[in-house]
Amino acid sequence: MLIHPWDAPRDDTEWQGWLAAHDFGQLAVNGLPGEPPHIQPLHFAYDPERAEAVTHLARPNPLWTALEANPDVVLSVVDDYVFVPGPWQAPPDGPSEHGTPTSFYAAVQLRCTAHVVDDAAHKAELLNRQLGHFQPEGGSARATVGEAPYGRLLSGIRGLRLEVTGVRAKFKYAGKKPGEVQDRIATELAARGGPGDATAREHLLRRRAR
Repeated sequence: MLIHPWDAPRDDTEWQGWLAAHDFGQLAVNGLPGEPPHIQPLHFAYDPERAEAVTHLARPNPLWTALEANPDVVLSVVDDYVFVPGPWQAPPDGPSEHGTPTSFYAAVQLRCTAHVVDDAAHKAELLNRQLGHFQPEGGSARATVGEAPYGRLLSGIRGLRLEVTGVRAKFKYAGKKPGEVQDRIATELAARGGPGDATAREHLLRRRAR
């Protein structure tokens, strides 16, 4: 992922705050020789204090052999994306048709070392961490080895603890454009009001103000 200086996070709190509100992404695992990479959509729970994300997948998932052969993976999260028409980006002193269309988006890529968890008690602990994240209000039983309702299901999954070794983050929201163009884009996003436009506008204005 190319990250220009004007698209980079202002500091770690920017990407950490954004990631705290995003817990669904794609896990990229290197394929075995001669095979393409495995790309697995999944929910995860990220713990900034431990610098790790936890998740689980079904035991029959085809990526396990490749993951065990090479545990270096990337967990990629992308959201808050919109298409920006060319005229919105046109230079202030030029014709509107000379504007270049582009995409706005936020993205965080966590480079991780994957640790497969097969011990039943440790899998239960990882599941309970995920339940604590996704259902903090409760309303669901805890995972306990040998007890209903989840104990009998533990053998059908494998846990994954993703130890974060590096972070790449990007907030692509017209950071290099002059203020007049940013104002135009913000106005057009508000007027269009399509999916993602309000959030993209918030990013643009927030980053401009910093």
